Amino acid sequence: MLSADIAQVLIGGLLMGLIYALVAAGLSLIFGLMDVVNFAHGELLMLAMYAVFIIWQATGMDPLLQIPLIAVLLAGCGVAIYRGLIARALSVQFNRGMVQIFVTFGLAIFIRGAAQFAFGGEFRSVSKHILANRTLEIGGVFVPVPQLAASIVCLLAFAGLLAISRTEFGRALEATREDRDAVALIGIDRDRIFAMGWGLGIATLGVAGVMLGGFYYVGPNVGASFALIAYVTVALGGFGSLTGALVAGVLIGEVEAITAAVFEPSLKQIGVYAIYMVVLMLRPRGLFGKL
Repeated sequence: MLSADIAQVLIGGLLMGLIYALVAAGLSLIFGLMDVVNFAHGELLMLAMYAVFIIWQATGMDPLLQIPLIAVLLAGCGVAIYRGLIARALSVQFNRGMVQIFVTFGLAIFIRGAAQFAFGGEFRSVSKHILANRTLEIGGVFVPVPQLAASIVCLLAFAGLLAISRTEFGRALEATREDRDAVALIGIDRDRIFAMGWGLGIATLGVAGVMLGGFYYVGPNVGASFALIAYVTVALGGFGSLTGALVAGVLIGEVEAITAAVFEPSLKQIGVYAIYMVVLMLRPRGLFGKL
């Protein structure tokens, strides 16, 4: 019985950890490409979750079927944010780092306020879909099917990112990451790569938002908690490392689940920040970081 309880905790931590990893993947990709921390990351996740709810409410379309649509919508949103805001922030001559912080932070406040105005403060959720309220029992361990499906999609998304890294665009992305100034000499349009990198990073966030929308509530402030975990995940795994984001996301999910089982659920994040502080002291650049 005790072993089943431990397995239950570990499985729960793994499922949530994979979701945390995908939420952090876009943040890590954008930072590794441009050295820009997107402080609106959580709010864009919230927009994806609202989009899932709105489309489901209007058409009855199952969240799983919305994955391509939401990914494309969020990719377009990412490109628009880069073209309209980030590119302008990068063009300033003084205090460029502070300008980037204030631009994304201001965008976060705007998106959250707009959501509050449009939808109010109440929580909403997709109550009926193909995976809703389904559970698998494996050896006395209960596995919620929506979370299991979300973790599988997250792994497939990481596999997709790995496949993209081997394409011509992926090689251009890596070259731009290594030396953003030198790539212009070999005919790579740095501005185009930046825009596509933002689109790809926010598209992964859209996929995560779709899967979360299948079992998690959405409200104007829901993105803040996931964004905080994403920042810790990126720092723990190593800034700019997708592999680090995957490993750190799973590690954080497991530590969070174990802490909630040993102590009260309300204290579950204590273990996360404790292990982050240990890694920060022993390896400041993170587990897989090169900075």
